[in-house]
Amino acid sequence: MDNVIALHGISKAFAGVQALQDITLEIAPGEVHCLAGENGSGKSTLIKVLSGVHAPDSGEIEVGGARVRSLTPQAAIAHGVQVIYQDFSVFPNLTVMENLAFTSELSAGGAFVSWRRMRRTAEEALAKIGVDIDLTARLETLSVAQKQLVAIARALMNDARLLVLDEPTTALTKREVARLFEIIADLTSRGVAILFVSHKLEEVFEISERFTIIRNGKHVITCLPEELDRRSFSAYMTGREFDETSFVPASVGAEPVLELEGVGVEGAFEDVSLALRPGEILGITGLLGSGRTELALTMFGMLPHDSGRILVRGEPVRLSGVRDAIARDIAYVPEDRLTEGLALERSIGKNITISEIDRFVSRLGLLDRRRVDEEARRWVERLRIATPDPDNAASTLSGGNQQRVVLAKWLATGPRVLILNGPTVGVDIGSKHDIHEVLRELAADGLAVIIISDDIPEVLDNCNRVLVMNAGRIVHEVDPRATGEMELAALMSEDVVEGGIR
Repeated sequence: MDNVIALHGISKAFAGVQALQDITLEIAPGEVHCLAGENGSGKSTLIKVLSGVHAPDSGEIEVGGARVRSLTPQAAIAHGVQVIYQDFSVFPNLTVMENLAFTSELSAGGAFVSWRRMRRTAEEALAKIGVDIDLTARLETLSVAQKQLVAIARALMNDARLLVLDEPTTALTKREVARLFEIIADLTSRGVAILFVSHKLEEVFEISERFTIIRNGKHVITCLPEELDRRSFSAYMTGREFDETSFVPASVGAEPVLELEGVGVEGAFEDVSLALRPGEILGITGLLGSGRTELALTMFGMLPHDSGRILVRGEPVRLSGVRDAIARDIAYVPEDRLTEGLALERSIGKNITISEIDRFVSRLGLLDRRRVDEEARRWVERLRIATPDPDNAASTLSGGNQQRVVLAKWLATGPRVLILNGPTVGVDIGSKHDIHEVLRELAADGLAVIIISDDIPEVLDNCNRVLVMNAGRIVHEVDPRATGEMELAALMSEDVVEGGIR
């Protein structure tokens, strides 16, 4: 059977920088093909060649039984190539019906809009993927998963033969991911090919039938899932071998540095008790809506509790705001580093030192810039932030390096407790391993660390204890060394009923 599309020997450079070099990619009808690579590996450039946005410098594209040097976006669409980017390219101020049927209505060429025809078109589009979404709802009011489904339905209206999904699960819950995978299975059963672009190991192994891995713009391997495991997948992507050993604390302090006793926030969570000791990494996991993020905000003073009590080093405290938490040596790395953790337009150095800037101001109110620069460079070196100059804007960094800047900002305050909410969301495999290594080193130095995450391998591999939250309560405590991924996933998704777990 002919491929839906095939790229042979594709190379592309920008201003002398080689983005792609001699890449080959073949995608068969009805298959789920995973394109994997770290940030900066060339995945985005390859997608743009595939969709006609970029013309390659050399190589050929085979599509529709013919070989061509390049495609235009119009030609790619005509051949059934549709790309769903991470922003979905939908119109947030228009309704679901308008997003789905506006183009076809324009093509009809009538003098007036037929709302009945638009509704019928939109209903047929959603029926193709078996979903029911309010056609009158504006896109901006929908969940991320619903916006994605609208984008997929719209792509299929153009007789898509190849659907390129660019990091499609980044902002989805596990239930939404499962639903997306059901839709993908239905599409492939009808002969639609899927190019699944991701670096999430557990997901790509679950859904992909073939892998193509690229690194530094070069083709590394194309193979079947059974030819890979987690270790080799990471090695192909990064060119590095990683230590996969589970975290074991070097030493755990006898006295808790942070305790919660029956703490609750109305409408968010209730009756949460835990104790955190120096030298350990405590995991808190649960599905979206379990209360895990609200718990993190409460421990950092951003969401004051209305029941129970919090103790820091044995003393009851009232954390009424962020300043209270910082004053008691508690630091928090938020899940959304772009909107909550970083000032992207400011320099890397200023982002790192902003939380401790008072230390560098003299009694006369003068800022000692030399000391500020030295502090910034110290953290850039310690956390191995990949930048030629700390004066560069934080926006110039990759996602993994931006996360290290946020981490450095709070470590510079000298905390005793470090709370991380989704510490590796959106970062590639290499940066993920590096961040985990830093957290283990910090725990070995006596820092008390909390990782809040629904990334099951992350909490099992890097925590010595894991608490499971469900419906606003701590429902289980597990030993990571005695708990498998499937078992933990089941505990996270158990039905909660009055008085316990069903």
